Amino acid sequence: MKSPELRRENVPELSTEQMIEVDRAMIEDYGIELIQMMENAGRALATLARDQFLGEGRKGKRVTVLAGRGGNGGGAIVAARRLATWGFDVHVSLARDPNTFSGVPAQQLAILQAMGVKLQTSIPEKSNSDVVLDGIIGYSLSGAPKGRAADLIRWANAQSAPVVSLDAPSGVDATNATAYDPSIRATATLTLALPKAGLNHPQVGSLYLADISVPPELYARFLGLTVGPIFSDGDILKLN
Repeated sequence: MKSPELRRENVPELSTEQMIEVDRAMIEDYGIELIQMMENAGRALATLARDQFLGEGRKGKRVTVLAGRGGNGGGAIVAARRLATWGFDVHVSLARDPNTFSGVPAQQLAILQAMGVKLQTSIPEKSNSDVVLDGIIGYSLSGAPKGRAADLIRWANAQSAPVVSLDAPSGVDATNATAYDPSIRATATLTLALPKAGLNHPQVGSLYLADISVPPELYARFLGLTVGPIFSDGDILKLN
């Protein structure tokens, strides 16, 4: 299914600081909780992977999900759950040990564990994925990835399968477009709410935008930005 298209110059871009304010206002001023935003993000990521990258004859196709312990990883875990319920062979590799997860991401991980989805805390053993989902590090990136996160990024970059990043490719600064070593070389990136200012980088790949239910008036009230009903034609838009 082809996503509706939107010209990038027709929507504002956000810095990391502005996106932090959007998240704060969603929760504190509008009562839209993190779990709701995470569900929207994860569902959109799963839908994009299914519709654009898994093609026909989906039964038995393998999806590898790489997830950190923050909100970005929580969204990727939601995507893993959705894809598993749709009949895909889903494998999840965590950038941190499960007992270090907390809050909503920990809740999402517990659901996945209850479902019996395959989880591991090491580099994926196989390289025969049909698509790789990158939810290792989101806009909260601070410097070059290290440890297991860095190992997962290098593994993803060595795969022949398409890599789809959530919000920003892990290791790419979403505000200033710095690509650290290592950083994901994405086939596509599904960014959330509005485009991030640093996603003008070749490692972003094709750029998509997902609706996480931010009220348009929030942007005007807290950021002084005018944003119309850009998702009226669909929950996922392709930016060109």
